[in-house]
Amino acid sequence: MKRISVQAQDFDVAGEMAALEALGGGGVASFTGVVRGGDGLVALELEQYPAMTQAQVARIVDDAMARWPLLGVSVIHRYGRLEPGARIVFVGTASRHRTAALESCAFLIDWLKSHAPFWKKEHFEDGATRWVEARAEDEAKAKGWGG
Repeated sequence: MKRISVQAQDFDVAGEMAALEALGGGGVASFTGVVRGGDGLVALELEQYPAMTQAQVARIVDDAMARWPLLGVSVIHRYGRLEPGARIVFVGTASRHRTAALESCAFLIDWLKSHAPFWKKEHFEDGATRWVEARAEDEAKAKGWGG
């Protein structure tokens, strides 16, 4: 099972987990990211080029499936204007053993955080906006996987 979706609408974490669990493996790992609040942030806006984003996410999912013995992978990433607390990304992996599920899930989220072609703009309650810059620690984590 390989599910990749780049979408504006919210997603069902329980449904994604159930689909991965139904594959009959011994380990399912997941990560759900939500928009952080605080410091006057009212929204995070994500822009992307659909064909490029889909192709790059598919490439890294294929890489994960080649590196680890996975039974299934689900990657969902949202775009558009999202308010604090909104789900933004889901990564789920299933394998016969926990190590492969856990490592591949970490690999996928590290790669998405640092290399997926999304442009993020923060919107604040005072009307200010700013583009989000890549963080050095995210880049370092992705490099640790050889990517």
